[in-house]
Amino acid sequence: MTPAELSRTVLSAVRRAVEADELHLAGPVPDRVVVRRPPRPGCGDWATNVALQLAPLTGAPPLAVADVIRGHLAALPGIARVDVAHPGFLNITLEGDSYDALVGLVREQGPRYGIGHHPAPAPQGHADARANAFAAALHRLHAATGIAPPARRPHPVRETADDLLRTLGPDATAWALLRPPAEDAPRTDPAELLAQRESNPLFRVRYAHARARALLRNAHDLGIGPGATEDLRHPAEAELLGLIADFPRTVQAAARHGAPDRPARHLEHTADAFLRFHDTCPALPKGDEKPSAVHGTRLALADAAGTVLANGLTLLGISAPRHL
Repeated sequence: MTPAELSRTVLSAVRRAVEADELHLAGPVPDRVVVRRPPRPGCGDWATNVALQLAPLTGAPPLAVADVIRGHLAALPGIARVDVAHPGFLNITLEGDSYDALVGLVREQGPRYGIGHHPAPAPQGHADARANAFAAALHRLHAATGIAPPARRPHPVRETADDLLRTLGPDATAWALLRPPAEDAPRTDPAELLAQRESNPLFRVRYAHARARALLRNAHDLGIGPGATEDLRHPAEAELLGLIADFPRTVQAAARHGAPDRPARHLEHTADAFLRFHDTCPALPKGDEKPSAVHGTRLALADAAGTVLANGLTLLGISAPRHL
């Protein structure tokens, strides 16, 4: 279940509560609700503040509104458990087969996951290197989502595009200009942006993508491949799954706000989560260990993570090499 699907599920629970005369709203049911990853482990897979959003329209305390919605939400398909947390959050745990369907969807859609193909007007050229990079990025966001991003006036850079390309190359230039929020001044130091070490976020993102692809190559050499994604409940697996699920929503939000820094940050989080998963949940058998279903499960998750990393880099105009 993707965040967009879960948002619609939460809205369905709200409508059921209204139809059952258990919620009395002084206004219409909202068109959308926000679901986010919980701030701490052990708080479910997703959280929503919909009860806090609706409480002023009901005259009831947020905790009471949350408890009403919880009863309807817990009965819907794909939901394993719903808990109410102070001051009125709903913490949602999905059923295991929801994750299986998500990974299957990502692997089926491949380069189309989170990225559509919509008509978008050609970007307007600008003299400033950063404004030009932003215009190109907003064009890609428009084409990916069908949403026309608002025009942004990003903080300019002193260097020309030719200077940046000569010192950084196209990939590091794109990252340097798009990763900071529009109002922040970019850092263009080659010592930072070209460093092949963990302190460089761009290197971590591209390295994580290369490691995901290397896992699949090595698995193929061992005669094993991705399998059904069952029992993905290790904290490192759950964290990575949540970020994979959240990629389409992040792309949509980036388009609505004209903010290519959002998918860039999402890539960093996904890369870090993948590397933790890689180190704590081996996807390949070690030594004399025989391949098992868990290896196939983790290979499928690695494949989905690699797809998200590749798609996000492509959205930013950055290459996603399979070897580093």
